[in-house]
Amino acid sequence: MQWNRRDILASGLAAAAMLAAGPSRAQAASTIRVGHITDMSGVYRDVEGPTSVACAQQAIDEFTAQNPGIRVELLVADHQNKADIGLSIIRQWFDQGGVDVLTNVGNSSVALGAKDLVEARDKVSIVTSAGSSDLTGKACSANTLHWSWDSWCLAHSTATSLVKTGGDKWFFVTADYAFGHAAQADATRFVEGAGGKVLGSVRYPYGSTTDFTSFLLQARRSGANVIAFANSGTDLINCLKQAQEFGLSRGGVRMAAMVGYVTDVLGMGLPVAKGLTLTETFYWDLNDRTRAFMERIRPKLPAGTFPNMSQAGDYSGLLHYLKAVKELGVEKAKASGRETVAMMKRLPTDDDAFGPGSIRADGRKIHPAYLFQVKPPEESRQVGDIYKLVSTVGAEEAFRPIADGGCPITRS
Repeated sequence: MQWNRRDILASGLAAAAMLAAGPSRAQAASTIRVGHITDMSGVYRDVEGPTSVACAQQAIDEFTAQNPGIRVELLVADHQNKADIGLSIIRQWFDQGGVDVLTNVGNSSVALGAKDLVEARDKVSIVTSAGSSDLTGKACSANTLHWSWDSWCLAHSTATSLVKTGGDKWFFVTADYAFGHAAQADATRFVEGAGGKVLGSVRYPYGSTTDFTSFLLQARRSGANVIAFANSGTDLINCLKQAQEFGLSRGGVRMAAMVGYVTDVLGMGLPVAKGLTLTETFYWDLNDRTRAFMERIRPKLPAGTFPNMSQAGDYSGLLHYLKAVKELGVEKAKASGRETVAMMKRLPTDDDAFGPGSIRADGRKIHPAYLFQVKPPEESRQVGDIYKLVSTVGAEEAFRPIADGGCPITRS
């Protein structure tokens, strides 16, 4: 089944009806309810949105096919990239809708803002699309897991590699919200640690403009040989299109995405994206297991759509949560999100999207990260064939050391 706007609206209406009526006591006690809160209408719709819903549904379908005695329901809502709206939906889900676990949860403002609410209601939050590394640092929680990637991981892989190969003068174009700040701060540390310099930066309210001309002109005047974009979605696409129009890459300036996705590259096309350097922790054509996952999810997606690392994380994280539910039993899992997260940490992770891995005490899901460069059009063999693998960062090195994060729950 493919998810489109009509499906989502229908899902939202069904969810509203269930909240108004309230689930029956017997039904609520025997059913795991998943609240998938994501961007369905804003600048990050393509990098989250309907494809993330399809990936969550794939996890449910695969799990319930093997475990028909466990009922799982999926509710979907649009946070509109506004923390107050997102938190209002989450509160209603917890207090009236019987929701047990949140999935997707981005952006960072929503994910960080939900921390206290998730803890107070003793639920589970599996964050896949928000990037702030604070989620496993000063804002870590025994009820929250950070799944696919974070700003530290992407900055470490991308910045260190570029400086080592001559990209030692940086300028940042940064979305002015939690993730953008964290991505720039993390990347700056790695650039300077590798011997490079940050020559300047500019911040803008995310989603507020489609014209990045003045920012790109500032970057060119700075003398930087790397322009780093700490944004995503439509904003990143517009930045790169306009950079190509100015001929910045022809002048020897490298483009780096502090978070970039296969969905971004497909959206802008290889002629615009060629040469872009970025890090992802999942790519559909990486190996036999990722290709097998792609074949299973394909019927739920429109033609030419390929999940990115956040969306694949919605499959992987929810599937692992459901495995923990099976180990604990539905009643115990619904009774305590902390106990369910603790079980998830005890169980080794393994799925076709990310392969084998683990979850640390701070809630960080551990797996390799991959530095990619976008292919020029003449090297692409088929739709979706967009990346050249440049290097791999092993699972134990891909994320910030737990001792450096300042996570309160890891202190003994």
